[in-house]
Amino acid sequence: MTMTRRTFLAGSAAGLAGAALVRETMAAEGAVAPVKIRVSARHFGSDLVAAKKAGLDGVEVGVGGAAEKLQIADADRRGKIKEQMKATGLAVSSLSMDLLNGNPVATDPNGVAWLRQSIEAAKDLGAAGILVPFFGKASLLKGKELKTDVVDALVARMKEVAPQAKDAGVALGLENTCSGKQNLQIIERIGSEAVGCYYDTGNSTSGGYDVPAEIRQLKGRLCLIHFKDGGSYLGEGKVKMEPVAEALKAIGYTGWIVLETACPSKDRIADCKRNADFVRKLMGVTA
Repeated sequence: MTMTRRTFLAGSAAGLAGAALVRETMAAEGAVAPVKIRVSARHFGSDLVAAKKAGLDGVEVGVGGAAEKLQIADADRRGKIKEQMKATGLAVSSLSMDLLNGNPVATDPNGVAWLRQSIEAAKDLGAAGILVPFFGKASLLKGKELKTDVVDALVARMKEVAPQAKDAGVALGLENTCSGKQNLQIIERIGSEAVGCYYDTGNSTSGGYDVPAEIRQLKGRLCLIHFKDGGSYLGEGKVKMEPVAEALKAIGYTGWIVLETACPSKDRIADCKRNADFVRKLMGVTA
């Protein structure tokens, strides 16, 4: 699991005192804290060679379709991915369990087993977290209200696997159409630092949420984030990216920014590079 600055500093009084001193010094000098951000994308699957051409730091890899044994649980498949990691110097930022949209983790008999397989795979690949999605059939909302029975079942299942995720150092990121407040309610009920929110700027903007405010609200519980803006390049659509960047800096976010962006030119490498360059400039980091 990606350790946030907040989590790290909470470990000791000396750390907190040191942080206060640094803040005072920075304020006096007008300095800006360095941001350690890495950029990955969903565009390339396990093709790390193409991702490297796009100037990325890593990729988000899918776990495969519904089966008793997920594709990502196969050691040979992971071995091939690790060979590419070694050859390119890129990382696997995260795994994506897209199959859960059609086979909801809260109710599918295989849900817990799939989570356990994915946690083991993420640990083996050194991935920071796992995207656990709730769209379509798996939605947690009826209108604007939480489906109480579904959320109850979800909380029970996440509590079952959270200790394994914590031991593996892997974050379980819930991505959905809920508000930041609703996500916090669910996460707090689960009660594990291994479970957080996988926020999506595009989905939340489309849902009418105040994205920068929600990011601030999720401080300490934001484990991964998707940058997305419909069919537009980042910075050219509906999502106001500057306030998003300000909010991420304000909460000290140092995790992965995962691109789930469009390819207007139909050249995924060129378009992904353009978006990655935009993100680094936006966040004030270099490749």
